[in-house]
Amino acid sequence: MTALPTHVEELRARASAFVDEVLIPLEVTAELAGGPLPAEDQSRIRSEALERGLHGGLHRREHGGNSWSTTEWFLVEEQLGRSTNGVSWYMPNAYNVWKAASPEQIERWLVPALRGELHDAYAVTEAESGSDPSGITTTARRTAPGQWVLNGEKWFVTFGSTAQVIIVMAHAIEGDRRLPTLFAVPADAPGVEIIADVPFTHNYPHGHPTMRFTDVALTDADIVGGLGNGDNLQRLWFTEERLAIAARCVGAMQRLIDESVDWAANREQGGARLLDHQGISFPIADSAADAAAGRLLGLDVARLADEGADGKLIHGKASMAKLFCSEAANRCADRSVQLFGGRGYMRTTAAERFWRELRVDRIWEGTSEIQRIIVLRSLERRGVTAMLT
Repeated sequence: MTALPTHVEELRARASAFVDEVLIPLEVTAELAGGPLPAEDQSRIRSEALERGLHGGLHRREHGGNSWSTTEWFLVEEQLGRSTNGVSWYMPNAYNVWKAASPEQIERWLVPALRGELHDAYAVTEAESGSDPSGITTTARRTAPGQWVLNGEKWFVTFGSTAQVIIVMAHAIEGDRRLPTLFAVPADAPGVEIIADVPFTHNYPHGHPTMRFTDVALTDADIVGGLGNGDNLQRLWFTEERLAIAARCVGAMQRLIDESVDWAANREQGGARLLDHQGISFPIADSAADAAAGRLLGLDVARLADEGADGKLIHGKASMAKLFCSEAANRCADRSVQLFGGRGYMRTTAAERFWRELRVDRIWEGTSEIQRIIVLRSLERRGVTAMLT
């Protein structure tokens, strides 16, 4: 990769310092508390992110974001991936589908979110519709001109327990037509309820509850991006989320390798440094190769996005990046836990936390199996050369 422009390198360094100075020192506090940080720490993360200009990167400046390029955003996400316990989730941000929102929706939901005053959630998964969103059963039926009633149940709604607005994917029913559509649903609307909020493997600040929507009254003004445009917006959402996962996995690998090298270079066993034993050093070298390859793959996808390449090609290559980086990060975390021995099984050790937390990256926003299907279809439809160069 060529040298970064000065302003991009400055942004990357600013993000790195934020992670080192603000986020990483709070990880063990969050872990021992089971996830949520004290209110004062949450406030500090929000205020520091705003002060350092690290919030809402891809959203436009006039809405309160930073108008980053995809490459700039990838490099910041990479740095955030070096932290555990989801402590970066307190940074002001919002889902990318608001880019298609109406001016009224932007003022009501996006602008306050980018100021850190509220959070949104995205609800697509259902009990019988996981990695394949085409099987959703949630519906919105028109009851009068401009009036809708929403019914359905959504699983794994990240931020659902704290969000003020839920972006819900539903089939808008118009006669015999079922039109995939996104609705902005106020969390306090009558008929919106959390019916289960179970704990998960990681200790993150917010849960992933099951939410039920029963006869929720909505209007045309709550439709995000136009009637029937839900699939297109969701494809863009998946592309961005998968590339973000790739970036964060690369950052996680970088920290795991850094701490592994430091530990192995300063720990002696059998009269030699751990780093001098091939059984230790070779796995670290394998992890370094994984991290370097994943980074180049992810940055290539970001470059294509910045150059305005075919969106379907970017979608396929983002899936390839998520597949490779999530699988590689899990290998890296397992190697690191093994290297640290008993200390690697302590929750106060970053390797142990990454070992638990990275596992979900092979599942959410489409499992590794789904990514393989997308990559295969992209090889056939976009061409092997386009996908591999």
